[in-house]
Amino acid sequence: MPSIVVVSHSEKVAEGVVEIASQMAPSVRMVAAGGTGDGRIGTAADRIVAAVEQAWADDGVVLLYDLGSAGMNIQVAMSLMGDRASKMKVLKIPLVEGALVTATYVEGGTALDEIEGKTADMVMEK
Repeated sequence: MPSIVVVSHSEKVAEGVVEIASQMAPSVRMVAAGGTGDGRIGTAADRIVAAVEQAWADDGVVLLYDLGSAGMNIQVAMSLMGDRASKMKVLKIPLVEGALVTATYVEGGTALDEIEGKTADMVMEK
């Protein structure tokens, strides 16, 4: 079963999204990666790497994020993950709703390579 990492500029938002999604999909491992680590708003690649390592599942990791620069930091984090990046899927879908939908799909047995297709109708404009 894939796991999920929620990346937000706010530590509280990331933790809250994980809290809500965990209620709907209690079997899915979810980890929050929010804020900069020193209490500021923002994201940091090292915090994302740490969250991915904590959440790691052999079936892969789905990453969801709130704003553009979080997506950039996810890309940096993936470059630091080496070969494991191939088992990481970044979804550009609304954070809260996307986490809930993704978690329920994973809970229901959806594989990493199927997640993107199942959430395609939620994709935000580029």
